[in-house]
Amino acid sequence: MKDMFEIETPKDQPELSVSEISAVIKKCVETTFSRVKVRGEIFGAKRADSGHWYLSLKDENATLSAVIWRGTALGLNIKPEDGLEVVATGKITTFAGKSSYQLVIEHMEAAGVGALLKLLEERKQAFAKEGLFDIAHKKAIPFLPQTIGVVTSASGAVIRDIIHRVRDRFPSHILLIPTPVQGEGAALKIAQAIKDFNRLDKISSFAKPDVLIVARGGGSLEDLWPFNEECVVRAVYDSEIPIISAVGHETDTMLIDYVADKRAPTPTGAAEFAVPVRSELQMKVNNLEQRLKNGILRYVSEKSSFLAALGRGIPNLEQILQEAMQKYDGKIERLNLAFKNLLKDKFHQLEICRLQPLAVTKIIERNQEKLNHLWEVLSSVSVGSVLRRGFAWLKNEKGQTLYNASQALQAKEFIINFVDGQVRAINASSATNKNKKDKTNETKQISLFDL
Repeated sequence: MKDMFEIETPKDQPELSVSEISAVIKKCVETTFSRVKVRGEIFGAKRADSGHWYLSLKDENATLSAVIWRGTALGLNIKPEDGLEVVATGKITTFAGKSSYQLVIEHMEAAGVGALLKLLEERKQAFAKEGLFDIAHKKAIPFLPQTIGVVTSASGAVIRDIIHRVRDRFPSHILLIPTPVQGEGAALKIAQAIKDFNRLDKISSFAKPDVLIVARGGGSLEDLWPFNEECVVRAVYDSEIPIISAVGHETDTMLIDYVADKRAPTPTGAAEFAVPVRSELQMKVNNLEQRLKNGILRYVSEKSSFLAALGRGIPNLEQILQEAMQKYDGKIERLNLAFKNLLKDKFHQLEICRLQPLAVTKIIERNQEKLNHLWEVLSSVSVGSVLRRGFAWLKNEKGQTLYNASQALQAKEFIINFVDGQVRAINASSATNKNKKDKTNETKQISLFDL
């Protein structure tokens, strides 16, 4: 390589302008370093408004300026971040305006597993702080989806395993949007496939799937890295369709697993989470049907036994009616007999009266004597009889009978009934008694009448 930089300098060598020497250097550098792979730590990374990235790579002893053009930056698997150790592939070019050179990066990847794990942890913490992994945001996986969307490679064992497992458990419609699952540009295509599934009913005649499976088989951390990219994580977070992630083996955990609504250890496990086992459902339905039938039969039997027990406690209605009818017939018979006897007796008395007028006269006389006796008894206790014996009947001004002295003291006026008429009198002591207290242990002589 030393000979490539040696330039013969004969005595008659022509002079070169600055632009000419810069062009020679540019051609020499770009020809010599048209394809290089450089390892170093990123610092001073800055994204311009145009979308280009400007940064530097450094190690212990030197610094190398670098640029990533916008089109290349969109397809990178990792985002340029200060402190990240990377391996950048591209070409060296010169910049004549500043007599400097720089690396035009065409591809970039993290340098080693350690750097990737560090970047993975930093992204995980940033996304968690933003709330992308919150349980409250996760959606329930439908119990029996009619259509399952799958984002994975069209070739390989993953899609075949998912299809076979779904068919074995509960056949459902499967829609596939094939995408690369590793390498440059894979993350953007995976994210776009998730977005396309969410608007599938708007861009095609197909309905949106009920659930999505994002899957790929095992591999190294570098191979699985697209599923740690920000565009994929945000596409899963923004998805209206529930998503099951199944990336790598059971021990592999990518950022998509944290943001997905359900994580499966393998693609086959994702299919098992997506659909139940049809035969098991049929068995459960049959068991429930049999239990329902047995329950109905047991219920009817218990109610029949209960009704029979109630029936045994109820008297025989026909017997009750027969006994009541028998009593009724007996009473009717006795009534008819009594009525006949009454008529017979009356007819007999009437016959006696007709045949023996003297007996009727005696009966009338006997009844008349009884009536006279009763009249005499009644007259002896009548008011008039009592008044004729010298008694008087005392009433107050309201015509109410006065039975004792206490009632008499309260009356304002008296009506005194004698055998030959009435006399009215005023109670002279009633006004005086209003202002005096009764003395319970004294006896007074009061004037009751003022005639």
